[in-house]
Parts: sequence; C-alpha cells; structure tokens
Amino acid sequence: MLWNNLQQTVELGWDFYLPVLLFVGLIAMAVPVWASIGSAAILMLIMSGDLPLSLVGESLFSGIDAFALTAVPLFILTGDVLVRTGLSRKFLNVAEALTCWAKGGFGSATVLVCGMFAAISGSDAAGAAAVGRMTIDRLVESGYPRPYACALVAAGACTGILIPPSIAYIIIGLVLGISASTLFLAALIPGLAILISILVTNIVMNRIYAYEGGGLMSFGEWFANLRRALASGWYAFIVPGIIFYGIFSGRLTPTEAGATAVVVTIIMGFILGTLKLADFPAMLVSSAKVNGIILPIIAFSAPLAEALAIMGVPQGFVTAVTSLTDDPYVLILLMIGILIAAGCVMETTPNIVILAPILKPLADNIGMNEIQFCIMMITALGVGFITPPLGLNLFVVSGITGESILKIAARAVPFVFFMLMVVLLIAYVPAISTTLLPDIYK
Repeated sequence: MLWNNLQQTVELGWDFYLPVLLFVGLIAMAVPVWASIGSAAILMLIMSGDLPLSLVGESLFSGIDAFALTAVPLFILTGDVLVRTGLSRKFLNVAEALTCWAKGGFGSATVLVCGMFAAISGSDAAGAAAVGRMTIDRLVESGYPRPYACALVAAGACTGILIPPSIAYIIIGLVLGISASTLFLAALIPGLAILISILVTNIVMNRIYAYEGGGLMSFGEWFANLRRALASGWYAFIVPGIIFYGIFSGRLTPTEAGATAVVVTIIMGFILGTLKLADFPAMLVSSAKVNGIILPIIAFSAPLAEALAIMGVPQGFVTAVTSLTDDPYVLILLMIGILIAAGCVMETTPNIVILAPILKPLADNIGMNEIQFCIMMITALGVGFITPPLGLNLFVVSGITGESILKIAARAVPFVFFMLMVVLLIAYVPAISTTLLPDIYK
C-alpha cells in the first residue's frame, strides 16, 4: 500500500528503480558502500537528466567542504592515541574501582569504560576493539560465558555514537544544517539513558544467572580502592574534561575541541613515556583507514541526495505515508521501524546521508522537534551495531575473540530490547532530548 502510494505520488520510473537495483546488487556483492552509492547516483542522474554530469565533481567536493567535518579525523585520532598511551586502562581501573563494591562489578565497569571511551573517540568500532581487548578475557575469568562477555562489550560500545562527542551527530548536523554543538548537548541525556539501560540489563542478567561472584564490599574498602585508582589515573580524565568543558561551555567548537584533545593526549603520552615518535605512522594510518571509509560515503551521497530531491522522493514519501494515516504515534513507530531495519543492513553513515533528508520532512509534518528527530534517528541506528546481519560491533568482538557472531548476537537480545525501550522514550518524550537546550530550540 505504501509503495503504491509513493509510486502514484512521485510517478517513479526506471530512472529510479534501476539505480536502486544497482545499489542493492553492488552492496550484495560486497562492493564498498561509497562506490555503490556513487554508481547509483550517477546512473540516476544519467537516466533522469535532472542534473548535468559535469556538476557531479563539484557536488562531490562541496559535500565534504565543511569545517565541521574536520572534527571527524581528530576524534578518531584521539581514540587511537588514547589506546597507545595506555590512558584507556586508567579509565578501566577507575571504572572497576567505582563498581567493585557490588556483585557483577566488573561487568558494570566494562560498560562504564565503554561510555568513557565513547566520550572521547565518538566511534563504536574503535570502542569495541579497545575495550574488548582489555576486558573480555577478564570477564570470562570472572565467570561470564564468552559469548555473553562479547555481547556485553558490543552493546556497551554502541554508546560510541550516542554519547557526545559523536561522529554520527557531526554528520547528521552537516546533512540537515544543524549545529553539532547543539546536537551534542541534546544527546547527553539520551546517551546516558542508553548507557544506564545496558548497565541495568547486565545487572538483571547477573541476578538471574549469577555469572559474576563476589560479595558486597564495605564503604571503607570501596573508598580506599577508588582513591587509589584516582590517584594513579586522574590525569586520564583531563582529555574528556577538555572536550566536554570546551564544547558545552561554548568556548570551543567540536573541531577545536578535537584538535586540543589530540595535542593534549600526545603530550601526556610523551610525558608518561608510553608514546614514541615511532608510534605515529601506525596511528596515522589506522585513523586514516577509518576516515577513508566515512568521508567518501558523505561525498558520493551528495549527488544522490540532489537527484532524489529533484525527483521529489522526500516530499512524495511524506504524502504517501500521511495518506495511510495521520496519527503521529503510528508515524513515529513507522520511522523507528525503518531506521531499525536500515541499521540492520547498512552502516550508520550511509543511513544518515540517505534517510535523514527523506524522513525529516515526515517528522516536520507531524510537528516533531528537529533536534528530537536527530537524536531519535541516531539512537535507533545505534541499535543496529549489535543486530545481524551487519552488526559492526558483533564483527569487531568476533574478530578479537574468534567467537561465533550468531552466538554473540543471541546473547545481545536483552540489550537490544532495553535499548529499544529507550528509543521509544526518546521518540515520544521530547523533554529527554530538549531539556538541556536553550528555549529557542524547544
């Protein structure tokens, strides 16, 4: 019914169907996403004749000619430096000291350190790899089954794009013309809500299956452990402190905060003696590989977005959907369903650049705050990091441990359920996303 309405509204022809089939076919053959998007966009432009091909090159460069995008490689590099300097282990020590008083403490510490890493790198995969290498073996030693330990790390690492600063919010801000700093501020409560949902899920699972042993610790012992951990690792929190204070105080843009974080982390590595000049080539290459995946997708999505806009697909989608129902609650559920399904089969960046311009008019039509829409979209897509068949975090922890992806995915089901509950809260309770914002954005 929806597809029929869309066809009638936009009058879709082979200039739409053939590029879509090409895109799906290339993705199925494991062709890189940027090449698949670019090929589909060029074919669509050739068949429709809506935009001269001579302008495609200009469109590619204008798509990434944005100062805000400079923050992406800077935050990625900060995460790499953080791991190589050993500062990430200081986060783990403090997180463990915070949670060691209760049964299931190391599982909770693992989730917390995922959140701490997310507050610096803004990347899910980087967090899953870094935290997984530090914690999975210790989780197994503590009594957790290996598939569950992998699922716990994969779920915790989902906060990489949900807790600011986040690369995903920089990208959606660029696509929709919204300040990244504003989105960071709005994402703080939702990101923490996701983190808490993962913590609570692990505590509940621990209660049911008694994975992790250990008894309650006295306040004196807990305080002594925490004091020792902070005394030996307090300086690691200088980096996230700079990022958060700089961005949320308005003194630094996200790009400036990322640059400052890189410099400070490098200086700390030299002072501690854990970083050498010989480490730089490997760090830069590692960061460049990640950045080389993200930016071409953004660049090649620009001509595709222009072609879809000229063909009237976003407006036609709104008309087609609202012809079925005008109930905002149902329409929100439909958007969440689309985002969850898209997150299961494609990475966050192409989903943002393709779906955001199509779904935002629908959100505007039902009166949803644009900031709330962005938070809902990124959070829903974030769930896709632990859902098959793509589930990037599942592949990362599977690659580290050799554990079956299907076994990890099965153990991740409770985390997915509680994360979806938070997505629904974000979608239906605007205050979760707008409470911290100035009145002009509410």
